[in-house]
Amino acid sequence: MTHTFHPSILREYDIRGIIDETLSSDDAYAIGRAFGSFKPEWKTKKPRIAVGRDGRLSSPALEEALVRGLVDCGVEVIRIGVGPTPMLYFAVCSDKLDGGIMITGSHNPPTHNGFKFMMGLKSFYGEEIRKLGVIAASGAYISGVGKATDKHVEQAYVDTLLKAYHGERRLKVAWDAGNGAAGRIMQALTQRLPGEHITLFADIDGAFPNHHPDPSVAHNLEDLIRTVRAQHCDAGVAFDGDGDRIGVVDETGEIIWGDQLLAIYASEILAERKGATIIADVKASQILFDEVARMGGVPLMWKTGHSLIKTKMVETGAVLAGEMSGHMFFADKYFGYDDGIYAAVRLVSLLANSNVKLSELRKRLPKTCATPEIRIDCHEERKFAIISEVNDRLRKSGAKFSDIDGVRVMNEDGWWLLRASNTQAILVARCEAASNDGLSRLHKHLSDQLSASGIKIAA
Repeated sequence: MTHTFHPSILREYDIRGIIDETLSSDDAYAIGRAFGSFKPEWKTKKPRIAVGRDGRLSSPALEEALVRGLVDCGVEVIRIGVGPTPMLYFAVCSDKLDGGIMITGSHNPPTHNGFKFMMGLKSFYGEEIRKLGVIAASGAYISGVGKATDKHVEQAYVDTLLKAYHGERRLKVAWDAGNGAAGRIMQALTQRLPGEHITLFADIDGAFPNHHPDPSVAHNLEDLIRTVRAQHCDAGVAFDGDGDRIGVVDETGEIIWGDQLLAIYASEILAERKGATIIADVKASQILFDEVARMGGVPLMWKTGHSLIKTKMVETGAVLAGEMSGHMFFADKYFGYDDGIYAAVRLVSLLANSNVKLSELRKRLPKTCATPEIRIDCHEERKFAIISEVNDRLRKSGAKFSDIDGVRVMNEDGWWLLRASNTQAILVARCEAASNDGLSRLHKHLSDQLSASGIKIAA
């Protein structure tokens, strides 16, 4: 009954692996047994745990094995079927369940898959995920006779999403699901929203035949941009593979990046809630933090990662948070978890209550010179060691930097960031300056630090 997971799949805020290489149905069964045995009190009190899945080809088999593992622990499993990760969060929060597990590979390639967790209404991550490995390796499972039932929550979820819309101006909006798990909800939602809505790639297809569902990469927004421009839309929105992240383009086809979008949301919320805390991850522009303060909010920089952000929101009472990757978290009139579809409705509502174009909201933000997110391939075994080496060199040189998450170096030109991804075998970097010359100097400083650790990046 003991089981050992591949060492690469137990990540900081979820479990992710490659099907039939590092992740299998045997792993899914062991995950069900370990999660169903996580709390000692579940020996006498049968927990209720929701299970959902995305549209990947491997998800049905993983779901079957996971549910079997949970049931063998005596768990009452509520299967909500295929849909976006936020629908799983919604099911747990609205029915106050004991936990939830979403089977999803998020924005990773089609050959990948994984699991995201909730424990009660809280995030489940870090040491808790590693504890699943300990439980499985020891075979310390609770045994019991549980059951699995199906529950359709799509209607209630869409009804709740629609409550976020209070607009008056009729808009024309393009929506791109990228054949990801948000497609069916997107279709049901847009059929009931006021205005005109054009939907792209709503069919859920785990092969992702049109483009990869990662809206933080500009290339993946090209179909949306063409549609917005050709159809003269007021805005365009896109979702990642499991619908917890959003990408946005304005009516001119220009991309609204995550920190810019967060500033737009913050302007609406802070107009009603002065002094509210707004959280952004370390990749966000300094402009965002300055704008939040200028509008009467309390800006807080925190670590990248949806579980880490949600936990910090609860700790600080923040009403809004966001990441450059497009995770947007609303505790203002919502549950506080990351929901790309809800974020889209909030944006459409914001625009419908204003006579201002989305491009004008973007242009109101101060201008800086910044790189996009720079992704540098790096072996899993090496990426965190490189961050440690850079940290040591910066400390010895007397540089001013924050080590909240990786290193964010500040000087008279601006700042640059280097951090190790917790979800992929990459290093992530970004630079921002007041001028192009300053940006070049920051990029060189970053490049020199990487070069000292044996990593070359393009000029």
